[in-house]
Amino acid sequence: MKRIGIPLILVMVASIVVGCSRQPAPTQPAANGGGLAPPALASSVPTMPGVDHFVSHIDNPYLPLTPGTFFVYVGEKDGRPEINRVHVTHTVQQILGVACTTVLDTVLVDGEVEEATIDWYAQDDQGNVWYFGEDSKELANGQVISTEGSWQAGVDGALPGIVMQGDPEVGDTYFQEFQKRVAEDLARVLALDGSTTVPYGRFTSCLVTREWTRLDPGIVENKLYARTIGMVQAVTVKGGADHSELVSIGSE
Repeated sequence: MKRIGIPLILVMVASIVVGCSRQPAPTQPAANGGGLAPPALASSVPTMPGVDHFVSHIDNPYLPLTPGTFFVYVGEKDGRPEINRVHVTHTVQQILGVACTTVLDTVLVDGEVEEATIDWYAQDDQGNVWYFGEDSKELANGQVISTEGSWQAGVDGALPGIVMQGDPEVGDTYFQEFQKRVAEDLARVLALDGSTTVPYGRFTSCLVTREWTRLDPGIVENKLYARTIGMVQAVTVKGGADHSELVSIGSE
C-alpha cells in the first residue's frame, strides 16, 4: 500500500486541487526490547520497540487497517487512467517476531495490472503504524518484469519504518522504510488541517504529508489522510502530474 512519494515549501490551499558503505543491522530486536537501528542511522531511522510493545490490531485514526476492508482509488499515472485496489487481508505474517497485517495492493493502468504488491504493517502501543516490508512486482503483459523495491525488515540490513505516527505534529520528518539503495522513503508532516473533495466525499481536518525517496528525489508526492478513513488523496507535486483519489470502501 505504501506509495511514493528534499523537502520543499508548500502553500496548502483550503482544497487541494488534483492535479513520501552498508551499515550492519541485527536480524531481530534485542532481547531487552532495545532498538533495531544501526548507530549511524539512529538519528534518522525510527527505533523499533520490543516485540511486546506491539498490539494485535491497527486502529490509528489516520490509517485504520481493519481486516476484510477494501479501498478503491482512481486517478492518473503518466497520463493514463489508473485504478488502485487495496485489500486489508486476514493473513498475518510474522516478521522479527511481530505479527504483521498483510495488505494486497494492486495497480491497474489502462485496465492492465501494472503493479502487484504485498505490504506488511503492525501497530505499537503508542499508536505508531510500522512498515515491515513489501513484496513488489511490476508487470507487463501479465509477466513479472521487475521486483525492484522489494524488502523485508531484518533481511540484508533492512529496517522497519513508521508509515503513520501515533501523534503526528507539523514538521515531523521520519523514515517510512529503510534498506540502503533499495528502500529509502521518508515523510514529513505538513499540516493537520488539510481539506479536499474526492469522489468518496468531502474531508476536512486532514493530516497532510509530503513523501519522497532519497533514491529518486526528483519525485515528490503529497498525501491527505482523513480520520477513521485513511488515505483519501495522493498528488504528485514534483516530477509529474500523477494523482489518486478514494472512490469507495467496502468490506467482506
